[in-house]
Amino acid sequence: MKKRTRRRLQVWGAVAVSVVLVGSAVGRAAGWPVLAAVLGAVLVGGAAAGIWRAHRLAVARDRQWRAQEEARARELTMAEVDALSWQDFEVYVADLCRRDGCTQVVVSGRSGDLGADVVGHLADGRKLVVQCKKYAPHRSVSSQDMQKFVGTARLEHGADVALFVTTGRTFTKAALGLAVRQDIVAVHRDLLGAWAKGARLETLLPLNGRGGGAVPRSGRSSA
Repeated sequence: MKKRTRRRLQVWGAVAVSVVLVGSAVGRAAGWPVLAAVLGAVLVGGAAAGIWRAHRLAVARDRQWRAQEEARARELTMAEVDALSWQDFEVYVADLCRRDGCTQVVVSGRSGDLGADVVGHLADGRKLVVQCKKYAPHRSVSSQDMQKFVGTARLEHGADVALFVTTGRTFTKAALGLAVRQDIVAVHRDLLGAWAKGARLETLLPLNGRGGGAVPRSGRSSA
């Protein structure tokens, strides 16, 4: 992309110089130096504008390409996560927490844990409680799922930071709204992919459902 941008800039620069030279020659031959100067200035301005537009277009395409490459890299990582069992997924999330400095991290590994699949403490000492939902990539987390975690994360487990992590594409509008109101950090597939690729947990906490994720289809957003 950078080579393409430089090539375009070089072409436009050559065009601008050529136009100025030709315009000046014509102006001298006709005895109109002022007109030639004005014409040259106009053409140089037009060429400069063209160069700037080409540069902005190249930068925009480069950003789009980088975003697509980053998304592909996340999905390659998530393909490995998708192959895990739900038990191994909980262990995987616990390992990510440990990687980012969490201590006393424990995986429940059993049903009836009341939403506390992973429990530990952040590096600053706050208690962390994580609900893990191993869903198919196209699925969304419903408000019913979120309600259950809201009802236990703090009252039952004393969480200072409550994290709802899913391999599903997103959270429904109702689920995300509930998460925001109840201070539950919603980590959908794209955020989980970024976490797995090296993003630190503390950088994900303020996002709470933002940073990607497909918009739920109509008919699913109210659940």
